[in-house]
Amino acid sequence: MATIHDVARLAGISRTTVSRVLNCHPYVAEEKKQKILNAMKQLNYVPNSSAQRLRKVKTDTIAVFVPRITNPFFSHLVEVMENEAAMYGYQLILCQTQYSKKQEVKFLELLRTKQVDGVILTSIENEWRHVQPYVNEGPIVICNEYDDEAHVPSIFLNQVEGGYLGTKHLIERGYKKIAYCAGSERRSRLTRDRRKGYELAMKETGLDINEDWYQYNAISIEDGKKVFHRIKALKNRPEAIFTGSDEVAAGLLKAARDSGWRVPEDLAIVGFDNQPLAELLGLSTVKQPIEDMARHTMQEMIRAIQGKDHKKVTNLSFTLIHRTTT
Repeated sequence: MATIHDVARLAGISRTTVSRVLNCHPYVAEEKKQKILNAMKQLNYVPNSSAQRLRKVKTDTIAVFVPRITNPFFSHLVEVMENEAAMYGYQLILCQTQYSKKQEVKFLELLRTKQVDGVILTSIENEWRHVQPYVNEGPIVICNEYDDEAHVPSIFLNQVEGGYLGTKHLIERGYKKIAYCAGSERRSRLTRDRRKGYELAMKETGLDINEDWYQYNAISIEDGKKVFHRIKALKNRPEAIFTGSDEVAAGLLKAARDSGWRVPEDLAIVGFDNQPLAELLGLSTVKQPIEDMARHTMQEMIRAIQGKDHKKVTNLSFTLIHRTTT
């Protein structure tokens, strides 16, 4: 958050003169005044007195950040949050970051300018040090994603366990050559931990891992189709694949069947989340307790807004759902 020193430095004018402008002192040259106002605008600077007034404003509105509205996992999560929020007299606004760091920071300004009473992050695009300053502006609760540096209420699942559970299921079904598919490992702690779970299950059973079997940047049905065709082109093909999304798994299933492959005989597939799509297609998947996550998250947010004690971490559990793709 910008300070009066930052304004003075950017404007190239003394802190004393900046203070005079903020206090409406009449004896400041118009040119200097304009430079100061321009600097304040560039830095989104809010004087302390104004900030104090803003902090007293109550909007009865909570912002929920999601990376993709079209992902059924997030749609379901937000729907349950909205129902829970309504019980306490709050409404939600949905902010789609599209995995953009810049967009995430832009939306965080809603908290600083007191257009919302709190913010829920279902993914984290920036390093936490860039999010941390906004914690001083109002409550932030994390749901689904997690960061060790974030000392705010966090509702999540142990993704190492999730990755292990999905991979172990394939191993127990007799598959030995198992691929791993996920979104961006660089950006997401969640994805990195699922990979750890996958590798733990493979190494625990003494199974080899082929680097060609790692597939990343897959988040949609279309991405799943592309992953299938990359696997199909491999000389050493996997027998099964664990994915981080039911959408991706659905794309894989569609492309495999279109190519005349039998599932699970030629390629076994495990999804993630247990979206309605998974039940419809008969996808084996790792179920996340979405409704419990959503309710716990909103309850922690309400407690934070009301200034009550709240839990720092709520860790829920996964369930493996076995269907026809394994």
